[in-house]
Amino acid sequence: MYRTIHINPALPGQSRTSVLVIYTGGTLGMVYDRQHDQLVPFDFEQVLDRVPEIRRLDFELTVIVLDDLIDSSNMHPSNWINLARIIRDNYDAYDSFVILHGTDTMAYTASALSYLLEGLAKTVILTGAQLPIGVARSDARENFITALEIAAAQENGRAKVPEVCIYFNSMLLRGNRAKKKESVHFNAFHSENYPHLAMAGVSIEYNLPFIRPHVVGSTLTVYEEMDTNVVVLPLFPGINEQIINSILTIPDLEGLVLESYGAGNAPTESWFLNALENAIARGLVIFNVSQCDGGRVTQGRYQTSKQLDAIGVLSGSDCTVEAAITKLMFLLANEPDRETLKRRLVTPLSGEMSA
Repeated sequence: MYRTIHINPALPGQSRTSVLVIYTGGTLGMVYDRQHDQLVPFDFEQVLDRVPEIRRLDFELTVIVLDDLIDSSNMHPSNWINLARIIRDNYDAYDSFVILHGTDTMAYTASALSYLLEGLAKTVILTGAQLPIGVARSDARENFITALEIAAAQENGRAKVPEVCIYFNSMLLRGNRAKKKESVHFNAFHSENYPHLAMAGVSIEYNLPFIRPHVVGSTLTVYEEMDTNVVVLPLFPGINEQIINSILTIPDLEGLVLESYGAGNAPTESWFLNALENAIARGLVIFNVSQCDGGRVTQGRYQTSKQLDAIGVLSGSDCTVEAAITKLMFLLANEPDRETLKRRLVTPLSGEMSA
């Protein structure tokens, strides 16, 4: 399933903490193969040659390289569960975890892990790069080194950031609040509805009031199921009855994330509302999030969202689409009581939405 590489720090025997790195694939770990004129994964046995700064770190470093490296476009919920299992199996042996991951679906993975790792009391940071580590101007080294530094940071013997995060381009963000917003610039990830957790400049400045507090006596519980019978439905002017009905009648569909306009608004045409109401009556869970990156759903504020409230559409507050769809997958798989599921869906589980 994976191979393990142990890297000795600069001061063996004097390390203050230990970090487990999990390399899943993605741009960060690619180098140019001149012989075949293509990018290929580099051998992490040679990571000290590629990132010599690691020699100056004062903590132990172990790297797990998955046997089947994944382009993040091929990421699947089964991969999220595998990552959660790896963290569970190594939880007592390491103080923190860094996951090297492709950028395209990193926010989905971070969101999913924030639910799958209940009771997390250690730092889990996902990071990657816009340019391969083998390219001269790559952002891979800075992202990797600083993610390691933050992951190893402790205060009074406890993780300084005990939650699932994304580190990219000097910013540490809550994982289930982040979205990929850029494909050609280094500041790939943004968090419009929640402040950054830390900023790395000359020193690393932690935004302590917004970091999830350590829960004394917390025990890690790892869930191993996600229900993929879900769909995202973005609204657009001109969407017609045939499209809506074809989606709402997908066999075995359990949950739907409705991407509505603005503060949660949607068409008020009777055919549209009747289709949603009938689907909810059949047991479909509909979770309403905004198409806007900033702001939140406030169902009932405008006439165009009052009917959604009345027929049983659930408000996603300021949840991102990534956090919403993975939350639906998680609860549909792990919460058997439908009414309890609905209550938990509109309640923050791991800081993914405002109450």
